[in-house]
Amino acid sequence: MPPFGARVGGQVNAAIPRRSTQVVQACGIAPGNGSLRADALPQAGRGSNMRTHAAECAVDFPGMAMQELVDRYGALLVFANVLALSLGLPVPAMPTLVLVGAGLALQPEAMWLPLLGVLAVSVAASLIGDSVWFYAGRRYGNRTLQSLCRLSLSRDTCMKHTERFYGRFGVRVLSVAKFIPGLSMVSVPLAGAMQARLPLFLRYDGLGAALWAALGLGLGVVFARQVETVIDALSQLGTGAGVLIGVLLAAYVGWRWWRRRTLLRSLEGARIDPPELEALLRAGQPPVVFDIRAPGFRDVDPYVIPGAVFADERQLDGILATYPRDGKVVIYCACPDEVSAAWMAARLREAGFRDVLPLRGGIDAWRDAGYAVERIGG
Repeated sequence: MPPFGARVGGQVNAAIPRRSTQVVQACGIAPGNGSLRADALPQAGRGSNMRTHAAECAVDFPGMAMQELVDRYGALLVFANVLALSLGLPVPAMPTLVLVGAGLALQPEAMWLPLLGVLAVSVAASLIGDSVWFYAGRRYGNRTLQSLCRLSLSRDTCMKHTERFYGRFGVRVLSVAKFIPGLSMVSVPLAGAMQARLPLFLRYDGLGAALWAALGLGLGVVFARQVETVIDALSQLGTGAGVLIGVLLAAYVGWRWWRRRTLLRSLEGARIDPPELEALLRAGQPPVVFDIRAPGFRDVDPYVIPGAVFADERQLDGILATYPRDGKVVIYCACPDEVSAAWMAARLREAGFRDVLPLRGGIDAWRDAGYAVERIGG
């Protein structure tokens, strides 16, 4: 089968199965020599069923439709896909970049200028979408971060992982964030919440967007023939290919959801509500209150419940050596469903602590209930 890049604007060889003259005209093929006629597609199907011809054409020339799509709408498709991804929609853009890169590589004319154009379009789309979240993070802070994590399939860990990367590398983490699953979703609004300067944000976010898009386009260029083979195989499957891809995606999302629900069930247990904790504090029998938010989020929201002690769930040895195991302990975090707090509570119970409870809703629920908070260092 000839490469799909050679089928558009060139010759279609004798390997193409013979079809009726009507279908050949619908495909834009000049009978006799197999050349593509630019004026055939608009005129084809007059007085006939154009949809039938188009479907048959797609079966006989599976790569032609893809190549024409790349030729006509490649840059627009990349822009829309990358922008949607940057705005938080679950639409992976890397396959589109690979597809467009392969399509441009198989064109007979020079590909470098179109590739640079698509790269620029991708970077622009990334910067536009990321800028929206950057300013949302700057204005709304921690609430933006928590809202984004609720959209994540790994929302219980996305905030801590992102903060640890950001705390180590600062705004420079944006140059590699798109290559690390989950990191790119929260790192951009976190940069805004941490009051990163706009020029620095644009520099590193633009660099990361360029590297990421260049990787996708480059993979398409290098493996253009292999991409062609896959597209041709999928085209032969017709609608079955779309169904198969949809089933695989649904299975992946379902597996991640099931794994998360299993984790939540394993961590289900008693919680303490803000009014109960406030009553304990007023009664003069305060429990040990652990604030296990990551340091970066304390910078974004520099307030704590009165008397709270900072703790790291990764360093339980220090806690075990410092606090009595028969005392009451309350833990709060800044994560959805108090997953980190519940996980640490389970670890402390395993170590012999008798009364350990996560605070339902964390510090946000405490504050929303109207109870006092203390400023860190104030």
